[in-house]
Amino acid sequence: MIAAIVLALPLMVLSARAAIEGVNPQFELASYTLGKSRSATFFLITLPLAKRGILAGIVLSFTRALGEFGATFMLAGNIPGKTQTMPLAIYEAVISGEDQRAQILALVMTGVSVAAVYFTNKLSRGAIRY
Repeated sequence: MIAAIVLALPLMVLSARAAIEGVNPQFELASYTLGKSRSATFFLITLPLAKRGILAGIVLSFTRALGEFGATFMLAGNIPGKTQTMPLAIYEAVISGEDQRAQILALVMTGVSVAAVYFTNKLSRGAIRY
């Protein structure tokens, strides 16, 4: 899990950073003039306006972590029921000659990935720019 987080974190950070930087600074300045602190402005103004970009980053990070193979295999191994991820299960099924199992697992993983991309696109299309 740590390996997947470390490898997927840059996607989350880049998406969140772009979303936060995309917030119109006029809204933050207006909040300051109304007496709000920096932290209150962040939580009440910046974060809600950047919500879609942050959610998109979470979904992208999740899908990146879902497909992680190398780091998981090298750090945690391939212990069924403990450290086995979907890509490792597909790899094991292919190596052991269970082609039908590998195909089913690959289809499930593809379905999850397509759904994640669909929801990410839906979130980013609905973004409101001020």
